[in-house]
Amino acid sequence: MKIQSHFKRQILSAALAIVGMVTLAACSTGVVNSTYDVNRDVAMSASTLQFSNINPAVQMATAYGDRSVGEHGTFGKFPANFITPIHIHTGAYHGVVIKGVMTNPFKDETSPPEMPAGSYWYVPAGSEHATACVSATPCEFYFHAEQAFDFKVVE
Repeated sequence: MKIQSHFKRQILSAALAIVGMVTLAACSTGVVNSTYDVNRDVAMSASTLQFSNINPAVQMATAYGDRSVGEHGTFGKFPANFITPIHIHTGAYHGVVIKGVMTNPFKDETSPPEMPAGSYWYVPAGSEHATACVSATPCEFYFHAEQAFDFKVVE
């Protein structure tokens, strides 16, 4: 039990560090700086994020980079009790739950673990999975990828 608790604290600390390290400051117009300078301090208020719908149910906001062309850090929102179709991504990504309870069922998984705020997940490139908000309240999450974001529904 002690090891499990220590591991959970390490995962949470790492997840929070990822979120803190990769979010970049937005200028007063709300345009996000897409370059990352390791020598520049960064702080970004959640109120400066500009969410837009990528489909009727899912919203995303860029922390840094450009998710349509390459490496990026992106915040997302799912409505309550929402699940995506089974899909794949060309590139791998790391995700952290910020609000709500999510699951990330992989191919043929019938009882995926529930992930409350502070939880982490990883999806390798080409892995068949769904992503879901299983709470009665909307979910928010953060994800980082080294490649452009794509979403290919598995037929």
